[in-house]
Amino acid sequence: MKPEDQVKELATEFAKATDNVKALGEELTGKMNAGEKSIGDLKDQVDNALTLMNEAKTRLDEVEQKQARRGADEIEHQKSLGQQMFESDQFKSFAENPRNGARATLHVKDITSATSAAAGSAGALVTPQQQAGIIAPPNQMLHIRDLIAAGQTNSNSIEYIRETGFTNNAAAQTAEGALKAKSDLQFADETAAVRTLAHYVKASRQILDDAAQLESYIGGRLMYGLKLVEDRQLLNGDGLTGNLKGIVPQATAFADPASLADYTIMDQLRLAMLQAVLAEYPASGHVLNPIDWAVMELSKDAEGRYIIGQPQGTANPTMWGLPVVSTQAMGVGKFLTGAFNMGAQVFDRQQASIAIATENEDDFVKNMITILCEERLALAVYRPEAFITGTLAAKTTP
Repeated sequence: MKPEDQVKELATEFAKATDNVKALGEELTGKMNAGEKSIGDLKDQVDNALTLMNEAKTRLDEVEQKQARRGADEIEHQKSLGQQMFESDQFKSFAENPRNGARATLHVKDITSATSAAAGSAGALVTPQQQAGIIAPPNQMLHIRDLIAAGQTNSNSIEYIRETGFTNNAAAQTAEGALKAKSDLQFADETAAVRTLAHYVKASRQILDDAAQLESYIGGRLMYGLKLVEDRQLLNGDGLTGNLKGIVPQATAFADPASLADYTIMDQLRLAMLQAVLAEYPASGHVLNPIDWAVMELSKDAEGRYIIGQPQGTANPTMWGLPVVSTQAMGVGKFLTGAFNMGAQVFDRQQASIAIATENEDDFVKNMITILCEERLALAVYRPEAFITGTLAAKTTP
């Protein structure tokens, strides 16, 4: 729409709004003079009409001002170049005697992106484009907690009794009155201590006030960092100096129960499953380093065909019918196969949370804020024989 047409349209709209306000105002005045009391709705109509009229007037004023500025800019632009030509000595000389072959020249300085004080430098007018948000590094995938049964606790430790030995001598009685067979059971008390995982950062109140996104960003990074450590603690924690005692340090070492003469690393995972089954704990998954999983997926037969990998496949990673968790929390060349859903349990005493405080006196007077992320949890590994761990190594006949 042309600017002049837009002005006409807004002017018409403003005139209609004004007439509407005038008519409603006269009606309201008449009813008030007549002593009518039920005029609430009419007052609302008058208020609404006044609002519409003011909005129309505002839009009309803005369009007229834009037109006025545009016209002034064009006049100034033409004047700035044309006036320089007409007022130049060369043009005056040319105008007095245009036939003598002379010409008038207007020298305009080249405009460049330089940022110096020299004439024609316009680099300061170029501003960089600012991308919103903060570009964060990629997060590692976290998996270990998802494999393990979940629980809650209100205590600082989990105690349980675990059977450590069973000598089964059950047998048929050889003769009437004969001595029956005796079996043995052994038990041990086990304790899984609740551990605290935590870290914090400090930030000034000013930066948190001035950069609203920063507080949530810091909270998210702290939470991720906490869960990253949790993932490694659940898998590899040594149980010392406040650490959780992870599954791998308590797992049973791999020992081929079939005594095969040769096997590949993929065969080794199947043998680990067999070892868990023989302990009456059918495995529910494998944990591998991404490098080792990639090596397995890229394995080919003698004719160059992939054994398990499919370059265009989209199926979830599995090995021998069990899901494969690929995580850098597992060391390269190592594996863990086990009954995660039956052999271990995570107990949350305090779920991971973010707390913000200025309670420290030194922080208070310096306008510093402490952002703390922490959790308290325990890991109980009920049956070490439910988990098989070891080094990935193919076996070949000498």
